[in-house]
Amino acid sequence: MPTHQTSRTGRPITLLSLGHSCVDVYQGAVAALVPFFVSERAYTYAAASGIVLAASLLSSVVQPLFGALTDKWAMPWLLPAATLVSGTGVALAGVSGSYALTLAVVAISGIGVAAYHPEAARVARGASRGSHTAMGWFSLGGNLGFAAAPLLVSAVIATGGLRASPLLIVPALAGTALCLAALPGRTARPAAAAATGPDRRTARDDWTSFAKLSGAIMCRSVVFVGLSAFISLYVRQRTGGGDAAGAVALFVLYLGGAVGTVAGGRLATRFGRLPVVRWSYALTVPAVAGLVLVPGPLLYPLVALTSAGLYVPFSLHVTLGQDYLPRRMGTASGVTLGLTVSVGGLASPLIGALADATSLHTALTPLIVMPAVGWLLLRRLHEPEHPETAAAQPELPADDTASRP
Repeated sequence: MPTHQTSRTGRPITLLSLGHSCVDVYQGAVAALVPFFVSERAYTYAAASGIVLAASLLSSVVQPLFGALTDKWAMPWLLPAATLVSGTGVALAGVSGSYALTLAVVAISGIGVAAYHPEAARVARGASRGSHTAMGWFSLGGNLGFAAAPLLVSAVIATGGLRASPLLIVPALAGTALCLAALPGRTARPAAAAATGPDRRTARDDWTSFAKLSGAIMCRSVVFVGLSAFISLYVRQRTGGGDAAGAVALFVLYLGGAVGTVAGGRLATRFGRLPVVRWSYALTVPAVAGLVLVPGPLLYPLVALTSAGLYVPFSLHVTLGQDYLPRRMGTASGVTLGLTVSVGGLASPLIGALADATSLHTALTPLIVMPAVGWLLLRRLHEPEHPETAAAQPELPADDTASRP
């Protein structure tokens, strides 16, 4: 029986994780297209950053709206549909030289990404049957897709120019097929049960705890986005290396995130979610301090340690948010995966402006404080009642609200 249960959980999560990877390629692809927009279309940096902002900010703001919709209606069909929309927008970005049209299709891609994540998190939570490790694998898929985007875009656009951008639809087609394979049968039903079970109808939403958690995630987002934007330049300055030195640092940042995401689920299973999240934030403080203050080759292990500290709590943020708002799990997913992340994107230009006025070293120094602020917000949080405890309660009649608007 345990083996059969593991098999039933493993296959849907594997498919959902791979599908998540295909979608999040398009989150990283827009930024990866910027150098080609600048070189081929002579866009200014302001114009190019406007395209990135259109995709990321719109996606982040709209995600909670889709989350609210999935709180009222189970919409597993959004997974393949949103995957296709997110890929189509990016694939059309290089077809026309019109800036307005490019902005529009990239924004459409952002909406597709926004539509995907809340429902995908809800479905994955149901398919995982309460396993933190399984949710870690689901989150890992998205991280790997994001990290692979620059390689994919470079391989396609460097050979055929922006006119070759329609080839970027391929991950979306693969992701759509994976979503369709994951949804029939067992995956959609447990997700609906997790979203509408008896615990949801009797539990209360803890908005105070959710707000503290969201504040901590914002602090984490500022650190990660700030480092993602400037770590390559900073490492080149501190080590005296060239482009390769910066590229290696960025790769280490992403690789550490992939490892940290999986480790977070396993650690939470053994020690509990909140202890793991708190320790991750606490250990990130000295890691970021070392990264900013220590010169030379030691930067690389410090980048890896920082990345792991930032990503260990990544999937745990999502499940904690869902459990703090058990009656609005879609909204919780939309906020933790989308809206809070946009804060990091908004802070990045401020870091750049401070670097222009002073130095990159000075501009990155405030990042040391952010994980400490996040830890303070998390310090008094309590572990929410786990939804799976409802399994021990008597089952309600068959005319439950699962299909009710």
